[in-house]
Amino acid sequence: MARGIAQDPSAVSVPTEQFRKMRPARELLGDDKADALAKRRGRPAKPVGERKVNQTLRIDPDVLAAYKATGSGWQTLMNEALRDYAAARRLLPRR
Repeated sequence: MARGIAQDPSAVSVPTEQFRKMRPARELLGDDKADALAKRRGRPAKPVGERKVNQTLRIDPDVLAAYKATGSGWQTLMNEALRDYAAARRLLPRR
């Protein structure tokens, strides 16, 4: 990792004395502005029971290509197809 940093022309070395002089953003900006900087971006997290699960799944290339060809939202479409299949075969509990 240090080799990559050394090769980066925009990387700068900050002297120890300069680090000692640094102050926390909260101290310089105040609580409100510091909180705004620290605020999480993006969508809020879903409740634990509604979150999706990351899973590696082996799929035939032509099937994957067909779903991807539908455009944005292809993963949701695939999830709905799997849900419909599982529900039709009573593999899922009733909601």
